[in-house]
Amino acid sequence: MTKPSLWSEIWKHKILYLFISPFFILFLIFGLFPILFSFYLSFHSWSGLGDMTFVGFSQFSYLLTEPVFWQSVGNTFAIWFLSSVPMLFFALVIAFLLNLPRLRMRGAYRTMFFITNVTSIVAVAIIFETIFSNQYGLLNYVLSLIGIGSLEWMNSSFLIKVVIASMVVWRFVGYNAIIYLAGLQSIPKSLYEAAVIDGANKIQIFFRITIPLLRPIILFTVIMTTIGSMQIFTEPEVLLGLSGGVGGAGMTMTLYMYNEGFINSNYGYASAVSWMMFIIIGAFSFINWKLVQRA
Repeated sequence: MTKPSLWSEIWKHKILYLFISPFFILFLIFGLFPILFSFYLSFHSWSGLGDMTFVGFSQFSYLLTEPVFWQSVGNTFAIWFLSSVPMLFFALVIAFLLNLPRLRMRGAYRTMFFITNVTSIVAVAIIFETIFSNQYGLLNYVLSLIGIGSLEWMNSSFLIKVVIASMVVWRFVGYNAIIYLAGLQSIPKSLYEAAVIDGANKIQIFFRITIPLLRPIILFTVIMTTIGSMQIFTEPEVLLGLSGGVGGAGMTMTLYMYNEGFINSNYGYASAVSWMMFIIIGAFSFINWKLVQRA
């Protein structure tokens, strides 16, 4: 008996493939094609109108010597560090508190923490702008009441990064807390009961049972946070504008790519920037993955 061919099997189940075809059609049009076209475009100079000019690797060579791009890389990494470390720490603490057995209204707390993730980032940026305003900001008013004095949040290269990082923390700490909570609830309670019987205290239980069993979840959040932080755009764009604030202190890689592509109409160079971002994000995510695995 001959084995049926692949096409005959596809035709036999054509109705099933017809139902799932919209996803693949949309992915080819809006997903795969833009990726391939951007790679092709990165080797050409094109303003969006007229003919493309093949320039080879010259745009990548220029990118490697462009100081503004490397400033955006440094800004992005600084914002990632200032936001990811406290965000994942607070998310783990919140998840631990939400997992307490005697906690009432647990569902309401979950909803409250997750709402920050679905709130309009433009509205959030406007609110944070009023909080960290140099002259009439709420935070400066509070600092003046306790005798510290006001700070130039929007005029300092470091403080600008702190403001952007605080927006990222506020937005995603609840999202990561819900993920950690799901991981905590999957740990068998018998392990905790056995540890208590053996005389382990809460700190030993946390570091020797909870953290090791949460390692896959922690790895997932670290990688996703890394990828998200490396692509941050809306927060600095709404808060500081396309210039990235004073001295370009808030200029991130994605904001730099946007300026080159849609403001300067240099789509070929912007495509080269996007592929360099892909390489940087991939390499940095791989390093984080290895470090968390060994921890």
